[in-house]
Amino acid sequence: MKAIMMMFDSLNRRYLPCYGNTWVQAPNFERLAERCVVFDNAYVGSMPCMPARRELHTGRYNFLHRSWGPLEPFDDSMPVLLREHGVHCHLVSDHQHYWEDGGATYHQRYTTWETIRGQEGDRWKAHVGEVTPMNEHLRPQDAVNRQYMPTEADQPQTRTMEEALAFLDKNHGQDDWFLHVETFDPHEPFFTQEQYKALYPDGYKGPDLDWPEYRPVDESEEEIERYRNNYAALVTMCDTNLGKLLDAMDRYDLWDDTLLIVNTDHGFLLGEHDWWAKCRMPFYNEVAHMPLLIWDPRSARQGVHCGALAQTIDLAPTLLDYFGVAVPPNMQGHSLAPALTDDSPVREAGLFGIFGGQVNVTDGRYVYMRGPARPENTPLYNYTLMPTHMRSLFSLQELRPANLNEPLPFTKGVPVLRIPAARSTNPDIRPAIMDTLLFDLVTDPLQQQPIYDSEIESRMCGHLVREMLANDAPPEQFYRLGLEPNPEAYQ
Repeated sequence: MKAIMMMFDSLNRRYLPCYGNTWVQAPNFERLAERCVVFDNAYVGSMPCMPARRELHTGRYNFLHRSWGPLEPFDDSMPVLLREHGVHCHLVSDHQHYWEDGGATYHQRYTTWETIRGQEGDRWKAHVGEVTPMNEHLRPQDAVNRQYMPTEADQPQTRTMEEALAFLDKNHGQDDWFLHVETFDPHEPFFTQEQYKALYPDGYKGPDLDWPEYRPVDESEEEIERYRNNYAALVTMCDTNLGKLLDAMDRYDLWDDTLLIVNTDHGFLLGEHDWWAKCRMPFYNEVAHMPLLIWDPRSARQGVHCGALAQTIDLAPTLLDYFGVAVPPNMQGHSLAPALTDDSPVREAGLFGIFGGQVNVTDGRYVYMRGPARPENTPLYNYTLMPTHMRSLFSLQELRPANLNEPLPFTKGVPVLRIPAARSTNPDIRPAIMDTLLFDLVTDPLQQQPIYDSEIESRMCGHLVREMLANDAPPEQFYRLGLEPNPEAYQ
């Protein structure tokens, strides 16, 4: 048996024709949708990049125990479990966070891997001395990197797909492999080539805009349109490379025996709700409601939309189940095989959020965002044996008040560090707005008007508490949110 996961970063489902978009050119996403099951209720879990990848490996939520960081020594890793059962796992990625302090343990779990340099601020090419960016919106290292990718063939996304196709060319006739292809695009900056940008003309006359900051919108309508058009252009480039993968599936007759998952870690706000990007604002559906398309040769269902609620934590169990590998008890996700077969539900509700922010829950119709009960948003602790942030180790100031906490239910008898999370020193805690909000997605799919309904809120609190208890959430998380750790209190 064989499996491929094609993962894009920051892919907004509302920019895909298979989810109703009418102006972005993405024919290969449409082509794939005609051949697979399209999940209409897929949600993120832990935000953002590396927390989502920990979920991809471990099949359990990350954000109630820890901020951005590596895999832990006690974690179950899906690629490791597959390797132990004779499946060759190969990673091809240009996602530079894999070789930073906070992500350095992930790629080592695969049998083999290939890394492509140059995305975003990857500290890649060395220009000693002052660097003048091409315009004020670029950062110096990205300005350097772009000088080494003048053509589409030079861009990391293209080179990533070339390596993936080389793997398929060499190994398509073999059995028992898992290919994980992952590109940082369409994550910001929205850097692509003129042939893609020309597909989305506009009247904007100023310096090009392809790197929005994580902040409220203060741009003009013309500037907002340019950002959106540059994002759309990069989505179209992603679509082109997806087409190359689908062509390879056709060429090597892989549809008969190969599971194909096309997914993302999260979406991206492009001016909706008067915000750019993610993490600092509530996780509206532009970020949390993700695209997910799966072809399963066992059920062979194609051209259908599935309403079953799915999450990132379900992908590891889905892959393990596909290869006949037992799902470890610490994995909280569920195999999506029943949903792929006949839309059978695999979960009643799902959590999502970021460490130290709102804790959100959805049942597919309602989204409930629970903010902290007090302004100081405490207490809050990291539970970890790998104290690193995105690009740095925890500081000595952060580590001095740490203590050794007794083992948690999922740490396999191993005690962990319990480290106070100070907002002033922890660069991975960034939420700026943490109000408690409730939305009805049927009557308000764009989440423009929060509703106030005590009965619905109580029911969603019950879902929230049950899922937190199942995740072995530490007691202070309930206290921080002003919740009783007893779902019967919300009947």
